Amino acid sequence: MGSFDMTGRHVAITGASSGFGHHFAGLLASKGAKVSLGARRVDKLETRVAEIHAAGGEAAAIPLDVRQRASVTAFMDQAEATFGGIDVLINNAGVEAGAKTYMMIDEADWDFVIETNLKGAWLTSKAYTERVVAGKRPGGNIIMISSITDSRTIKGQFPYAVSKGGLTRMTEVMALEAARYNIRVNALAPGYVLTDVSRVLLESERSAEFVKGIPMRRYGEFEDLDGPLLLLASDASSYMTGSVVVVDGGHICASL
Repeated sequence: MGSFDMTGRHVAITGASSGFGHHFAGLLASKGAKVSLGARRVDKLETRVAEIHAAGGEAAAIPLDVRQRASVTAFMDQAEATFGGIDVLINNAGVEAGAKTYMMIDEADWDFVIETNLKGAWLTSKAYTERVVAGKRPGGNIIMISSITDSRTIKGQFPYAVSKGGLTRMTEVMALEAARYNIRVNALAPGYVLTDVSRVLLESERSAEFVKGIPMRRYGEFEDLDGPLLLLASDASSYMTGSVVVVDGGHICASL
């Protein structure tokens, strides 16, 4: 069995200014990893980096818009210049368009969500793979942050759910294609956790009724993802690729 140790590993995290990415940065740094944090809101990244440094960790704040190839390239250049080759890429950047159906969104909503959540994950994964190959490195590790909305959803989550369905499929296809480069590709699919994205639903008047549909009768907390994330990021998952690890309190298999 592989080790869960992250000491000295360089992890690049997209969308690290808030939510899951913000939490994962602190978690991985506390386990000895060097973390490169990327997002558009650099002020929030710098605040997080200061917190990590204060706790004795290593981290860097780097501007990143995953929708722009030039920004992705600049992010990886700066990350590698700071901490060396990237061992793990966590594609966490994600947005949603609010509680809207396919009839309510406009083209700008669609483009913003799909380009960030889906195109961004492809652009960063491709750029990362190119660097692994060009650097003649022994391999790599890509983790997609998907969602249980990849397969189960409710009204008003379009196009977010569409993007997550695509991201899970991307995980599976990329795992097949990246194996030749010794790059593993897996996904973490959280259930409903209180984040900036889910707050509209989880703090609404619908919340009490909605949580009854979760077998464990509670929403997830960031810490519920720590073990699964460390599994995928470390050598403990060395024979895993193309896997989607669901962490949702049983929500995805709830009774109809």
